[in-house]
Amino acid sequence: MGSPSPPFPCLLIMAVFSRHDGAFDWARQKAEAAWGPILMESDRFPFENTSYYTSIMGPDLKKTFWVFQRPYDPAETVDTKLLTNQWEAEYADESDWPEERPLNLDPGYLTLAKLVLSSTKNYDHRIYLDRGIYAEITLAYRDHRWCDHERTFPDYRRADYQAFFTEAREYLHEKIRSGQWKRGG
Repeated sequence: MGSPSPPFPCLLIMAVFSRHDGAFDWARQKAEAAWGPILMESDRFPFENTSYYTSIMGPDLKKTFWVFQRPYDPAETVDTKLLTNQWEAEYADESDWPEERPLNLDPGYLTLAKLVLSSTKNYDHRIYLDRGIYAEITLAYRDHRWCDHERTFPDYRRADYQAFFTEAREYLHEKIRSGQWKRGG
């Protein structure tokens, strides 16, 4: 029988997408106030792999990823997702944009072995956490590369996204290897 042990710290990662530059700026202020400085920011990638969001978010969407500097405890996942959902609603109410959802925030976390995203939607590949929030392993890291699953979102299969996740993973690996970040700390 194994003994329970706390996880190693991981990195909070946030996917942010919109077609409005002001939405990115607004979300950044909220996120840094909640979780501290952003350590890494990806390019703003064209969000072209699906038209799923076009009807509620409009055309020409861009998506960026933020990785936060401080260690993240995966036990915070539910609170993090509920907070970002509140921010999305707040931004939609405050802004004058015609879209129903002018900002989308998808938080998750990155460990040495996987990229996990949180969701309010239940599917066969998601695990219920608490208070209506689910988690899914979107990508696994094996044999020095990111591996997708049958239900991995199409854009997360992109090499440019995965190159950014690898850069973040290397930072995390160095923090753990050097002893700066320890299990349960």
